[in-house]
Amino acid sequence: MSNLIINKKIKRMRTPEQLAEIERWKKKTDDEIDYSDIPPLTDEELSRMRPARQREQKSDKPIAS
Repeated sequence: MSNLIINKKIKRMRTPEQLAEIERWKKKTDDEIDYSDIPPLTDEELSRMRPARQREQKSDKPIAS
């Protein structure tokens, strides 16, 4: 158990190997990440999108998301 590191902010235990992998991912640029398994959005999905500043909660108060 001594080789585990606890991230107190999210309260999860990470091994040194996991932390090293996280650091490798942090260094990647967007061009290095493979997004090919994510399907493109359809025209219908795109037409339903609204900027975050136009979204509203159930109480009809504008929120940022």
